[in-house]
Amino acid sequence: MSRSQNNSEFYNLSATSLQGKEVDMDDFKGKVVLVVNTASHCGFTPQYEGLENLYKKYKDEGLVILGFPCNQFGNQEPGGKEEIEQGCLINYGVSFPMMEKVDVNGPNAHPVFQYLKSELGGLLGSRVKWNFTKFLIDANGKPVKRYAPITKPEKITPDIERLLQKAQVTPDRVEQANK
Repeated sequence: MSRSQNNSEFYNLSATSLQGKEVDMDDFKGKVVLVVNTASHCGFTPQYEGLENLYKKYKDEGLVILGFPCNQFGNQEPGGKEEIEQGCLINYGVSFPMMEKVDVNGPNAHPVFQYLKSELGGLLGSRVKWNFTKFLIDANGKPVKRYAPITKPEKITPDIERLLQKAQVTPDRVEQANK
């Protein structure tokens, strides 16, 4: 087994769901994960629809999307749990897991974003520049690509399909299928 299959730092991390439950990234071993910092009052907020479409289309094949609301950009996620639920769950029908509101930059940046930024620096440094920055993580927990806020979810489809296909033929999957 390669090091990336064995010892992904991503799997050592956790977050708290919007409902207040601890979510271990370890629960997503073998799945392709798309981490997105979100906001309910942003020009990119309609991307919730595209993210939900991706999730519905690929969740049974092993895609997980994790939304992390953030209020660090233009005060575009000022509310609490109820307002976040109204913004994404009700207005856009979001069914993928949403985490509690976090910071993605600065001294209080959530560990998931500290890790992802250290692994996948952006065009102008590692800081997240705006809402709806996306990080794609392969089925071994290795961050593989970072997308700018302007990148629409549907543009990520080829990368997701490639990683899902690759995840289907790993030695672990072959071993599981033969049991």
